[in-house]
Amino acid sequence: MTELLVTPKSLSHIETLIEKGADAFVIGEEKFGLRLAGEFNREQMKQAVDIIHAAGKKAYAAVNGIFHNYHIPAVEDYIKFLHEIRVDRIIFGDPAIVMIVKQQENPIPLHWNAETLVTNYFQCNYWGKRGASRAVLARELSLDEILNIKANADVEIEVQVHGMTCMFQSKRMLLGNYYTFQERQMKIQREDIDENTQLLLYDEERDNKYPVYEDYNGTHIMSPNDICLIEELAPLFEAGIDSLKIDGLLHSEEYINTVTQQYREAIDLYEEDPEVYEDEKFMLVDPIEAIQPEHRPFDEGFYYKQTVY
Repeated sequence: MTELLVTPKSLSHIETLIEKGADAFVIGEEKFGLRLAGEFNREQMKQAVDIIHAAGKKAYAAVNGIFHNYHIPAVEDYIKFLHEIRVDRIIFGDPAIVMIVKQQENPIPLHWNAETLVTNYFQCNYWGKRGASRAVLARELSLDEILNIKANADVEIEVQVHGMTCMFQSKRMLLGNYYTFQERQMKIQREDIDENTQLLLYDEERDNKYPVYEDYNGTHIMSPNDICLIEELAPLFEAGIDSLKIDGLLHSEEYINTVTQQYREAIDLYEEDPEVYEDEKFMLVDPIEAIQPEHRPFDEGFYYKQTVY
């Protein structure tokens, strides 16, 4: 059965998302994982894994940053900790993680997630031979490319079906440096982000607003639209895509709850009868549209269009 993967913002949010039908959760600490919807310190990670496992669900730890030499001692200690609390999978983008995990007793399976780099099945199978049990595909792939990778991959395939995507990342604190230059203090707010507290870059020519934020990993500029594929899931179901991800970055808990509930219904409808899903899929988006931020329209990403570089 297709997995529904979500990104919780807190421990209490995990409990709510379990009720809403989530199968697996991406959790982690900001200094090790990129663009997390919520921050979980070590004690919270342990509690989260206990809650998730008690419900028969899966916990995936994000360790997908790109690390310098001086990061390695902290990363090694963190990987050891993840083995102690026994998360189900470790998400990685840096080969250093593969080497460190291999040194552990009873190594935890890996998910290869290098953002825009995961674009062909040779990459997926390369990392599969080195310990990865899943590949997280780039968001810039078309439906045909996704299906071709799935048909030829020896590992599980994960596809993002809802939420924003990262368009640009710099390890430099671009916003902070700008404010410092202006001799102003910048306040960064990550929790309860809405359109009144979010910093947006405005493209007047295209009338697009790009969310921008800074964290431990630098500066991130996000897409102006949210991917929404709830009406276009049939080809992914038919191909046997293993995991559908909802990325809740920069969205509220209430928003993520609604989206999770609707995608849960979509999966269940298709499992019950594909024709029932086809008949009802157009109504599934209505509750999401009702709470969608006005400045963030839906689109289908690159699902039906070719990436232009």
